[in-house]
Amino acid sequence: MSNIFLQTTFLERFQEYQVPIGDWFAAFIDWLTDTFNAQFDAIRSGISWLVELLADVLGLFPFWALALVIAVLAWRLAGRGEAIFAFLGVLLIANIGLWPATVSTLALIITATLIALLIGVPLGILGAKFGPVNTVLRPLLDLMQTMPAFVYLIPAVFFFRIGAVPAVFATIIFAMPPAIRLTSLGIRQVPQELIEAGEAFGSNWYQLLFKVQLPQALPTIMAGINQCIMLSLSMVVIASMIGAGGLGSVVLTGIDRLNVGMGFEGGLAVVIIAIILDRLTQGKGSSKGYRN
Repeated sequence: MSNIFLQTTFLERFQEYQVPIGDWFAAFIDWLTDTFNAQFDAIRSGISWLVELLADVLGLFPFWALALVIAVLAWRLAGRGEAIFAFLGVLLIANIGLWPATVSTLALIITATLIALLIGVPLGILGAKFGPVNTVLRPLLDLMQTMPAFVYLIPAVFFFRIGAVPAVFATIIFAMPPAIRLTSLGIRQVPQELIEAGEAFGSNWYQLLFKVQLPQALPTIMAGINQCIMLSLSMVVIASMIGAGGLGSVVLTGIDRLNVGMGFEGGLAVVIIAIILDRLTQGKGSSKGYRN
């Protein structure tokens, strides 16, 4: 008993010298918000415009037309079975009344994935080509992948307020690490003999990268793109907590109302979209053209 009392007393005295990490981070976020307010507004306007544009473009077509387009893509990239699943899956989503929410989710996911890849793939290339860049990137990627996804929502709301834009921001941070890691890994795994052969034929840095290393690394890069899309989809419910809408809000409403059917239908639609996108990207990554 006296031992427990001594430990408690020591802990209380030790905590008197607590490192105020939370206060420091909050002060840093406040400084960023005050200093770069105009830049955050510009980014917010740009991302919002892109999400709305994609939603408008997808909304121009009836569900059956997009079902046919997705089925044809699946047939060309993955096979007949995947094409049938994609066509019936889209029809099922429309049948249960979730097509408008699916269009909103697709617009958000496509925007987040495009931005994540535009940043992630070049960073992966730099990480593979330059050791110091990789040294800096590794702890940052570990932090991005292990930090709970909910934590990203707090600074996102401070920077961009409520809506689809902070959801895109949080999704980008959560989904980007696989694109960086697998791009870097794919380039570093290119056989040294191929690089030496390219150098022997007089290829410069850019020719080696774009004509030897990137084509050889493309299956691994496509795996990174696949993981980026899957992680983006896994954020739809969390993103709906800050007003992202879409299928995530259907699941969230089902939870709030204890409506099991509504929650299951929203989750099922997310799963169908995830399987379709997974098969499309896997089929693209494993095609004979990339292996050769």
